Amino acid sequence: MKYYSLNHNAPKVSFKEAVIQGLATDKGLYFPKTITPLPQDFFDNIENLSNEEIAFHAIQQFVGDEIPTAILKEIIDETLCFDFPLVEVEKGIYSLELFHGPTMAFKDVGARFMSRCLAYFNKDKKDSKNTVLVATSGDTGGAVASGFLGVAGVEVVILYPSGKVSDIQEKQLTTLGQNIKALEVDGVFDDCQDMVKKAFLDESLKHKNLTSANSINIARWLPQMFYFFFAYKALKKQNKELVFSCPSGNFGNICAGIIAKKLGLPIVHFVASTNVNDTVPRFLENGIYDPKPSIATISNAMDVGNPSNFIRIQEMYQNDLEQFKNDFSSYTFTDEETKIAMKAIFEIDSYIAEPHGAVGYLGLKKEMKNYPNAIGIFLETAHPIKFFDVVEPILKVKLPIPAQIESVMHKEKVSTKVSTYEDLKAFLES
Repeated sequence: MKYYSLNHNAPKVSFKEAVIQGLATDKGLYFPKTITPLPQDFFDNIENLSNEEIAFHAIQQFVGDEIPTAILKEIIDETLCFDFPLVEVEKGIYSLELFHGPTMAFKDVGARFMSRCLAYFNKDKKDSKNTVLVATSGDTGGAVASGFLGVAGVEVVILYPSGKVSDIQEKQLTTLGQNIKALEVDGVFDDCQDMVKKAFLDESLKHKNLTSANSINIARWLPQMFYFFFAYKALKKQNKELVFSCPSGNFGNICAGIIAKKLGLPIVHFVASTNVNDTVPRFLENGIYDPKPSIATISNAMDVGNPSNFIRIQEMYQNDLEQFKNDFSSYTFTDEETKIAMKAIFEIDSYIAEPHGAVGYLGLKKEMKNYPNAIGIFLETAHPIKFFDVVEPILKVKLPIPAQIESVMHKEKVSTKVSTYEDLKAFLES
């Protein structure tokens, strides 16, 4: 499999090269040259396959022969070490819980898969290291820190916006030590992301062998398609159309879902549910892509003004807005609407949704008016405990602390404060 830059001014590269480089030399995101639909008998018999078997068939063409089959299956087994339950919160509406991994966020899947791919590619390197440079608006940092902790030949530097991630999220990315370093940025997530992209293109940092573990990296992004297949497997016997709503910040999840659809997964419609950072909903209204600085909300992991992965979605629809709208809708919701939704979901069946999941629920409910006979699935991307300071006062509940979270709560935060790209560069060179 070859990957090309979406800026179309860089050489095509292999899976290995795309993973190690992260971003193309022309600043473009990598995209697979071909997407070959899976055979119909795969879908006809999917209920007889394990999650690991499903994931292997889904990802194999994108890896090609660059990782031996036996090793790739080991990587998948280690990646999928937790469950992905569907919970029916009201008739015909399901929450797909993606938070049962080590850091209790959906990003555990991509981070674990990527870290193991990079470890395989580095296995013969004795004297050089890769530096994984990643920006986070919340859960990416913790998932990457956990996924790469102790991986030989890899140093990890995580940038996060000061005061704009939850206390638990901050603990998860600042307390592990070893090969994990946290940089606290005076700014918003978009500032962190801009610094990371600038570093990738800085020729004077080439010796640091920088790569990204954000969803701009194909090995972080592509595995996120797995759980759309798992949900279809669980709901197939109901023989109804499926509508998926993804709470969307950098648009990696929903972009991976569309890849799954291109592989043949019968999903009738996608909803990108956003908070007031509404770049994509505005684009669907007027056809003008006009990013704006991000605004802080209670669903902080979606506080993204210029979502990186949206260009990949546009590529899959040949930048044809009308074709795009057939498969895809996007709606924006305020914090107040999010709080009301959290209360409504709780009142139905005592189900606790955190703010991101509640935004996903709102978008799904809005779109289901167009698909009254379909099954609706919204993605619950993080455990409510990660946003206890929002969830508990709204729902008037006390959340128990899971073991994964308890293990970091009392550790000491270690971070370095930076304000500018020059600060980041100095840190990387030190």
